[in-house]
Amino acid sequence: MRNFLSGTLVLFFVTSFSFAQNQTLEKGSYLSKDNDQGLKIKLNLLENNKYELVFLEGDYEVKNDSLLLKGKNRDGVVFDVDYTYDKSESAGKLKVKFTESLYYGFYIGTQNGSDPVQYQKISDIEVVGDPSADSSLNFEIDHAQFLYLVYEGYDSSTPSKVLKYEIPAKATGVAIQYQPYSDNPELKGFFDKKKNELVVFEISGKNPLTFQNAKALNKESVKTKLLPLENKSITDWTYPGKEPLLTEDWGVGTDSVATAVYDVAPKVNFKLKVEKSLADAIKVTKATGDKFLIVYNDINNKSAQDDFDAFVIAQEVSIGYNFYDAYDAQYDRFNYYLATKSDKAWLKKNKITDSPSIIVLDENGAVLATAKSTLVDKTDMFSYYGSLFNKFKKTYAKNNFAKTITNKKASDAELIKAFNDVAALGNISDYDYDYGTEEPKEGDFKFIKFDLDKKQAQQAWDKIIVTHQKDAKPNMILVEAILQEIKSVGFNKQVFSVDKVLNDTDFKSIDYLIKHYDAIEALRTEYNAQDESHVAIGNINTEISTALQNNTSLYVDENTEAKSDSEKVMETYKKLISSGKGNFDSYRNYFYYLAAHAVNEDVGNTYLKEFDAYFNKVLATQENVIQRLDEIYSTDVTASYFDWKEFKEYHTNLCNDVAWYTVLHSNDAASIKKAIIWSEYSLVVKKNDPYYLDTLAQLYYKDGQKERAIKMQQQAVELSKDVEEETKIEMQETLVKMQNGTY
Repeated sequence: MRNFLSGTLVLFFVTSFSFAQNQTLEKGSYLSKDNDQGLKIKLNLLENNKYELVFLEGDYEVKNDSLLLKGKNRDGVVFDVDYTYDKSESAGKLKVKFTESLYYGFYIGTQNGSDPVQYQKISDIEVVGDPSADSSLNFEIDHAQFLYLVYEGYDSSTPSKVLKYEIPAKATGVAIQYQPYSDNPELKGFFDKKKNELVVFEISGKNPLTFQNAKALNKESVKTKLLPLENKSITDWTYPGKEPLLTEDWGVGTDSVATAVYDVAPKVNFKLKVEKSLADAIKVTKATGDKFLIVYNDINNKSAQDDFDAFVIAQEVSIGYNFYDAYDAQYDRFNYYLATKSDKAWLKKNKITDSPSIIVLDENGAVLATAKSTLVDKTDMFSYYGSLFNKFKKTYAKNNFAKTITNKKASDAELIKAFNDVAALGNISDYDYDYGTEEPKEGDFKFIKFDLDKKQAQQAWDKIIVTHQKDAKPNMILVEAILQEIKSVGFNKQVFSVDKVLNDTDFKSIDYLIKHYDAIEALRTEYNAQDESHVAIGNINTEISTALQNNTSLYVDENTEAKSDSEKVMETYKKLISSGKGNFDSYRNYFYYLAAHAVNEDVGNTYLKEFDAYFNKVLATQENVIQRLDEIYSTDVTASYFDWKEFKEYHTNLCNDVAWYTVLHSNDAASIKKAIIWSEYSLVVKKNDPYYLDTLAQLYYKDGQKERAIKMQQQAVELSKDVEEETKIEMQETLVKMQNGTY
């Protein structure tokens, strides 16, 4: 976590925390002790059950032994405002330093008394000097009585945030920073009687922050955060002369009477359904889907039932707090069951002797992990923000994968699904348990081990790919698994942590994708929308090109002698392009690959031949060169990865690179004449570039056009002011050689 303020303190803003009181809690101010970042935070417990936390305020209430701070709905936007005072500055103006990476949608206004507010759009204001090092805009506004800051909603249905501040009469400057915050998880803490301190920390127990009663300190060291006089969310916010807001469909939204919005969403009274038997608990877990069953074993403890019931109630409160107007399954991840004496045989069968202990089961009742621990000790880990769920999910998928691969009766469909399920684990946050030799510490979860070796899994995968080579139509689940595997995020990576390179089976897999290219493209949008657990299938051309681009090692076919990886990669690119599916992205990656391997004479010849074919087919035109590039840019979706300027410069650089390769590696007259055309093309798009001029001059000389070459080289030298010194010297030396005939 980078720092407490951005990573942890913001958790206070719309949530609450509670702590046990060991003595009377006094009203008043509490100051945080210095933490690693040297931050000072102030917490005020005020009269009338009000509190303030830095620049926050809200209500609080004391219930039994807990203090509850109820944060207000922050509505997603906060401005930090800090005035400065400089006697040497003019009193009639207010210097503004506004910090935000994007300035569209922000407005600043001033007002005197009850006069109309005078607004300006931040992006339209004339700045004073260049942006500062932190990308702040610096400008001036007239000094007034009140300052208004607005963050406009992106459409007519999204309220705009309007904050009003008083401007001190002697203020000469103001620093404004946009600080967006979102909804946040719970915090908890406790009151340390001995030290008279409040200790507050994340639900995971990390990043504690300690508060001291201000009375106990010699002096107050916290600067009070400036609060706005008004803080409103206004639908269809406008002012006289303001341009209408564009709606999402690019229509013009209508201005209406501004309405303040202060709604706070209600919480759901959530209840966990706890079964009376293990069999029923497993059955319910399987029926609900994507959940795990937590079995608590504390049979010999007479208070086990009371402890379990208290834990369940605490979980219901914690889970329910995440809901707003409706149940949301993503927060309800576990079912719970308390083992009884009737479960002794089951415990013995699974060799569970520790008590108390926690046993984690999948939907089929298989044990995934165990821990010698109480439920209370693991409370934080079972929360939505804990890491256990993802660990269990990965363990479950890998265990099922091992069972399926080693099952001789597993069907083709079951095998494909098993490979796809583990490939999809790349979508899950990397909280995976380390299956290395190091044993977990006392009380940690011990995860099951699975019996499967890499060779066995690879053989099963090879068989699937060979079996499906004759498919009349694509199996989309297989397509998804193939794409993950060739990009080195499939089963080899997820199960065996192997960063593999493309092998013979992978190239057969790519052939499968090329064969069914059109059908896959027709089906992938619908397929991607079916299930969020899928890894979205992208443009097949781009997916293949990315996989080939990432493959840089040797290709080895176990049945034949080792070959250069470049040979198979080039064959694949040619198949893709010859099938008519070559687009800008695939050509770009292909030429990058050829250039990287062009030290090989065969590859070098291929580099020139393939670029010549691309130039004649795609770039060459008898009309306007820029217009032709614009046509390509507008019709090829993969070109949109670049902006228009980058797209143009890519092609000019490419033409120059291939022409320069010809200068260095070819004396063939026909190749030199082609390279002259490519070089001249680069200078049509980007005129007077000294590098391009140097390339063309040397091609002219090789072509026998010596006088023309010398004039061109002189021009390159004259324009080489901003060229790096070493290259500039080489240009000058080349000119001298051309002039004295020693080139």
